[in-house]
Amino acid sequence: MRFLAPALLLLVAACGTETVSPAPPGSPPRYTGTGTVLENAEHGPQFCTVVLESLPPGCSGADVVGWDWNAVAHESRNAVKWGEYTVVGTWDGTRLTLTEPPGEPRERVPDEPDPFASPCPVPDGGWRPVDPAKATERTLAAAMDVARRSPLFAGTWVDQSHLGDGPVTETEGNDPKRLVLNLRFTGDLQENERRVREVWGGALCVSPAAHTESELNAVQSRVHRDFPAAQGSGVDTVGNRVSVQFYVVTDDLRRELDAKYGPGVVHASGVLLPVTD
Repeated sequence: MRFLAPALLLLVAACGTETVSPAPPGSPPRYTGTGTVLENAEHGPQFCTVVLESLPPGCSGADVVGWDWNAVAHESRNAVKWGEYTVVGTWDGTRLTLTEPPGEPRERVPDEPDPFASPCPVPDGGWRPVDPAKATERTLAAAMDVARRSPLFAGTWVDQSHLGDGPVTETEGNDPKRLVLNLRFTGDLQENERRVREVWGGALCVSPAAHTESELNAVQSRVHRDFPAAQGSGVDTVGNRVSVQFYVVTDDLRRELDAKYGPGVVHASGVLLPVTD
């Protein structure tokens, strides 16, 4: 999803690795990524982790050493140069030094199928309201409010994957009778479901979680204090964890995150991924 106006901030997502030219034995590890490289009056070429989608765009990212605009196709406007590329280079903690010429951008790796699919077994007869009169926008908001009042609340999302891949109108897509309300709690599932059912008659999936939403929010705040190199983060409700993005993720970093916050509580992903020769 890319817009040039109005201004919008985008966080770069890493792509999968691809086979590139092999490195000589004993050379430092190399990393690769696909994204925007941009240069303006404030900084030289940078591999952007955040893109300000104005025209011309803006960028916040890491400096790229060895970049030559004359060697690549690019756009230019008001002394700003930019383009989408696949880069390969070494990482010194703050800068990416190219080890080969930039390539064409790679397609994004698609997400796993139906990441928001409900984890509960499909009821007999499929996902449908048990009381259509209480499957409205008002009762949906009330159900979420009831759930959030529980000290065991661990997150919520709505699932429409059961509708299939066919076209869905805007009215159908916004119809509370056609969605599955997902709620997670760290305990007392039956009692929390009973309370929600007092106000919600639509399809409902209540599932267990290891960490409450408030616990994960607190961890997210701590991560940015403890790891200033973190580029962005968010609470992953479906995964019941905090997702954090760094330029480069190593096994040592993963072990440190597990030791500080608990195994699996923080999932780290890299803007740049290791090159597989």
